[in-house]
Amino acid sequence: MLGKGEDPDPTIPLLEVNKLSVSLPKGGDRPFAVKDVSFSLSKGETLCIVGESGSGKSVIAQSIIGMLPVALPVKKGTISLKGLQLPRQRDVAFNAIRSTQISMIFQEATTSLDPVQRVKTQLHEILRIHGHKNRPQNHATIKKMLEDVQLPDPLRIANSYPHQLSGGQAQRVVIAGSLILNPSLLIADEPTTALDVTTQAEILKLIVSLSKQQGTSVLFITHDFGIVGQIADSIIVLKEGRIVEQGTRSQIFSSPQHPYTKDLLEAASYKSDTISNNQKSPLLIANELSLSYSMGRVITKRRIQALKEVSLELNESEILSIVGESGSGKSSLAKCLLRLENVDQGTILYRGKDITRLKGNALKSIRKNIQVVFQDPFSSLNPRQKILDAIAEGPIIHGVSKHEAYERSYELLQATGLSKQSADRYPHEFSGGQRQRICIARALVIKPEILIADEAVSALDVSIQTQILNLFKELQLHYGFAMIFITHDLRVARSISSRMIVMKDGHVVEAGPSNEIFSTPKDEYTKALFRAAPPDIKIYQEASA
Repeated sequence: MLGKGEDPDPTIPLLEVNKLSVSLPKGGDRPFAVKDVSFSLSKGETLCIVGESGSGKSVIAQSIIGMLPVALPVKKGTISLKGLQLPRQRDVAFNAIRSTQISMIFQEATTSLDPVQRVKTQLHEILRIHGHKNRPQNHATIKKMLEDVQLPDPLRIANSYPHQLSGGQAQRVVIAGSLILNPSLLIADEPTTALDVTTQAEILKLIVSLSKQQGTSVLFITHDFGIVGQIADSIIVLKEGRIVEQGTRSQIFSSPQHPYTKDLLEAASYKSDTISNNQKSPLLIANELSLSYSMGRVITKRRIQALKEVSLELNESEILSIVGESGSGKSSLAKCLLRLENVDQGTILYRGKDITRLKGNALKSIRKNIQVVFQDPFSSLNPRQKILDAIAEGPIIHGVSKHEAYERSYELLQATGLSKQSADRYPHEFSGGQRQRICIARALVIKPEILIADEAVSALDVSIQTQILNLFKELQLHYGFAMIFITHDLRVARSISSRMIVMKDGHVVEAGPSNEIFSTPKDEYTKALFRAAPPDIKIYQEASA
């Protein structure tokens, strides 16, 4: 059994995975989730495992921490920590190893926390289960750990419930829980994917600094080479369950050998070949929009200002990006433009017509011309509806014959890179990137003049992101619609848009041509966003050459 605090032989790797193979259930797209995976991790080292969704990254992490589901049995291979082989999957012996020797940070912090327990209760439980029964001492440990993860007002956070925290604060609490018993190995499974660029930078810096401070080794799982360039000592590239390349950060960035690695690096370097703005006539104009929400119960009710006098102008056949962190008002603005929210004040003009207070059939006719693609394609589609019916539903609602609606649907499926045969399948039978293509086809089949994409690529792998961004640009050129692209990723915004709006706390802090904002940002908040964003991947390649 692994003893807490034991120092292994320095010649023995902290973690050693030897020829690990994990089977997929019958009917899977391949026999093995991971096949013959071998690697080692030294004390204090940060190893990044890079690959797209379905490559087996999380299966490796679950194997190490003993959390593989029954449907994914280990067929062969061994995993050793400090030279001693780990127990079998789901063995009760893992209870003494988790948190004390191996900890894990998951992608979605809010699902990792108990929604009905205060933060301090959840952190105290970790300590209590592992034999720390002194409550005053535990409270002091919790307070110090919350301070170490740089949470403001640790006592307030400790007494808060998870829903009262922001995404970044919740992730910091999860990190605190993962490191509170000073484990030898920290596994971080896509811990920053759902976070804003500034919060992501803070969390990455926090993980690196705390791991160095505590001497913890880090196994970091990601699909983003921008993150890898910032934190990795060594890198493993995984594809379809197999390691296709591994080496130091310098080796991988300066001279990648495998075509798949080269493709991932190419996809991570967003090109700014943006569509030019030809100064066409305004299509949509928003004038000084303000929106507020009521929060709390009757006695404690207060109003939260989501938008404060926001104005924008979208020209015909233009792509306009709206950039900002969570809570900046981007999605609230989109809802107002889609007329899913009624503004408190201000006007929305579509082709010169005021649509701010339209209702009924008048609003329905306008909605046909302004369509939307949301962030999560799976929740956007009816799981019981075949793809053909999902795409054709919109035109049929707006008076198009069933025959013509189906013909348009087949055309858009092919235009978005999917086969005609895929029309007879259900959403769960597609990958995340394919489902987003379906959502794009469904939005464009009505032939809108404006398409709003609300974080439409943020949940996708970097290579799939590039494919979808290129698809948006190709379809925009072909069909001529104007587009509002909402994102927190500055690299994505620059790669797709001719103009950009930067939002903070519900109002616009900067607006102008994308290239000008990138070359000479004026507002301090915009400059802070640029400082927090991962550098272009080419910087790491040049530094490693």
